[in-house]
Amino acid sequence: MHVSAAWWIATIALVLGITAIDLFLNRGQTHITIQHAVRWVLFYVVVALGFGGAIIVGFGPGYGGQFIAGWLTEYSLSADNLFVFLVLMTRFSVPEYLQLRVLTIGILIALVLRAGLIAVGAAAIHQFSWVFFIFAAFLLYTAWNLLRSGHGGEDSDVEEEAPPAVVGFIGRVIPSTPVWHGGRPFVKQSHRWIATPMLVTMVAIGVTDVLFALDSIPAIFGLTKEPFLVVTANAFALMGLRQLFFVVRDLLDRLRHLDTGLSIILAFIGVKLVMEAFHDNNLPFLNGGEPIHAVPVVPTWMSLGFIVAVLAIVTVTSTMANRRDARNAALAENQFDMKDEPTRAA
Repeated sequence: MHVSAAWWIATIALVLGITAIDLFLNRGQTHITIQHAVRWVLFYVVVALGFGGAIIVGFGPGYGGQFIAGWLTEYSLSADNLFVFLVLMTRFSVPEYLQLRVLTIGILIALVLRAGLIAVGAAAIHQFSWVFFIFAAFLLYTAWNLLRSGHGGEDSDVEEEAPPAVVGFIGRVIPSTPVWHGGRPFVKQSHRWIATPMLVTMVAIGVTDVLFALDSIPAIFGLTKEPFLVVTANAFALMGLRQLFFVVRDLLDRLRHLDTGLSIILAFIGVKLVMEAFHDNNLPFLNGGEPIHAVPVVPTWMSLGFIVAVLAIVTVTSTMANRRDARNAALAENQFDMKDEPTRAA
């Protein structure tokens, strides 16, 4: 896939332009309702799909499918990141009218840091195909932990412990004050400039996003080896992540089976990476260092279809489970009222 400088420039301009329009139209927003956030999430979904269409026109359906599969995976795996963002917002008591601005700059920091990780990953894969075995092992281990624990299991406190560790490190590196000064990132005290919670929260969001993206970077390399597609899939996923935060903030517990779905997706991509590693093998102790072409390669359309199917299934099963619990709760309340009725009559 040869990507010209014009494509890179146009893509960067598109990302920056849409972000600027978003900030302009949402300026002065002191309270973002779930309806408002859903409209913007749908807008970013349409933009990402439109960009996927442009990839199909410019480079062919194969690369377009890789972009959409990668974007869907990144967007799905970002659910845990949103949980971390929520912890940080609560920890720093971020005023609601500043939350969108904090998320915007924090996610831009995350995008720059992710680009660095992607560059390192792409260079390693280009030189050493065995890196796929490491990525696959990491994804399978992550999938097992996610399936075993979920948000409510023993290991679910990892996400709650990580932000304080990151915040503590940032606090040691950047002199700061716990007092908010509106949207100002720095304030002058005792003849020196120190950071406010505004800056610390933005940096913490950017850094923790990258820490919790260590599973999604190998995952997307399991779907495409093209750096342009990896970068753009991450960019479009992160762009829509800000508004998705306000949806997840109110609907955090409704997709109760999402962890199971994500573990299945990660395991699928991990197996796919192992198959590709064998297919592109250059390890001297395996088949004399020659590729093992007998191992099949999973086509992009199958990866995309599998991801969409898993996400659709967990959405349906979560909705059904929520409705069942609501019916059971209503039935239990009615039975309690009926038992209490004779006491009232007496």
